Amino acid sequence: MKKEITLENAVSMIKDGMTIMVGGFLAVGAATQIIDAIAQSGVKNLTLICNDSAFPDKSLGKLIVNKQVKKLIATHVGTNPETANQMNAGELEVEFVPQGTLVERIRAYGAGLGGVLTPVGLGTLIAEGKEVIKVDGKDYLLEKPLGADLALLGAFVADEKGNLVYYGTTQNFNPTMATAAKVVIAEVEKVVKTGELLPHQIHTPGIFVDYIYKKQ
Repeated sequence: MKKEITLENAVSMIKDGMTIMVGGFLAVGAATQIIDAIAQSGVKNLTLICNDSAFPDKSLGKLIVNKQVKKLIATHVGTNPETANQMNAGELEVEFVPQGTLVERIRAYGAGLGGVLTPVGLGTLIAEGKEVIKVDGKDYLLEKPLGADLALLGAFVADEKGNLVYYGTTQNFNPTMATAAKVVIAEVEKVVKTGELLPHQIHTPGIFVDYIYKKQ
């Protein structure tokens, strides 16, 4: 199966009401061209799972500004004032998740686990409505898995089979998110022939990647 697609193809897969994982940390390692196109598409009522809401004029921050997002599951939102504005106005539901817990919940879904146990958040607002499980006399919060309809990743290089290489810290959440969505689209800087990437260079195996879009 040929995995390389156009920007139009990628955006056409995003439907109203979808849950979408977006890799990246403050737009570093994000699929920025695809996200920009989504911002112009008019799709709405999205649930986003991501580290942060970026900036008002960058990456998925544009989706927040456009009010295309109904729920945000993230670690922090301080760099995008519009996120707080909509949250305080009751226009946007925000679920805050500690950063380590967020990536573990995503990893749990990809690994087929029923959740993870963590002491982080005990006795705080994070614990409200969550089950507490005692193990060897110590309390832990049960944090349930997080999966998505679709994941958008930002990578440096892909080969024709979808094997991905990230550059430096752009790995962030991307390899974990690749395992936790029904459909995975990677936006990449360049595409090389199958076999050009050495096995030890590959960060995300192509079996997890459905489509690749080469940035223009």
